Amino acid sequence: MLHCPRNFMRTVITFSAFSAISIAAALAADPTGDWRVAEGVANVRIAECNGSMWGVIAWEQEPGGHDKNNPEVSKKSRPTLGMPILIDMKKKPSVDQWEGEVYNAKDGKTYSSTIKPIGSDKLEIQGCVLGFLCGGETWTRVAGPIPSSPANSMAKGAPKAPPKTTGATNPNPATAAPAAKMPAQKQATAAATSTVGDICLIPDIARFSH
Repeated sequence: MLHCPRNFMRTVITFSAFSAISIAAALAADPTGDWRVAEGVANVRIAECNGSMWGVIAWEQEPGGHDKNNPEVSKKSRPTLGMPILIDMKKKPSVDQWEGEVYNAKDGKTYSSTIKPIGSDKLEIQGCVLGFLCGGETWTRVAGPIPSSPANSMAKGAPKAPPKTTGATNPNPATAAPAAKMPAQKQATAAATSTVGDICLIPDIARFSH
């Protein structure tokens, strides 16, 4: 009986360590949240909308941009803020990687693409034209991960999320769960400069994912 407390503490420590590793692994495999692109000119917000990952421009270093290089005349005047650039990305089996399409506003073209979390604060994005001429870059996390939104839950047929206790009528899901190891200053900056909110409600995404 004298050895029971020691064995119990060893079990608790082992379980705690395993839980911490599991949580860290889950965060590392979660691509949702706000990400600063390699050039630092924009943040991209990624969220899961009805089973697929979508990403939109959530912040711009130079506000007021428009999709002027889009080949569709009707879209040349649409604002780049809130514009989808990661499109309908689905998880690949057995790996923490998602594949779909990426829209490049610089040339108005859409490419085959993959995204892959590297640790909890880096995201590797690769894009290819017709399977070749591939290139990529690494983005840095500035906010998130993002929990599933009420709109997304209803789209999946799941129960509605419980009401928030903050009293806010339109909470921002990107700031609901702070990112691991992310400085508070970055969280505050991301919250202050982001205006797109729940990206699953953006019409260009909602019409595909709901």
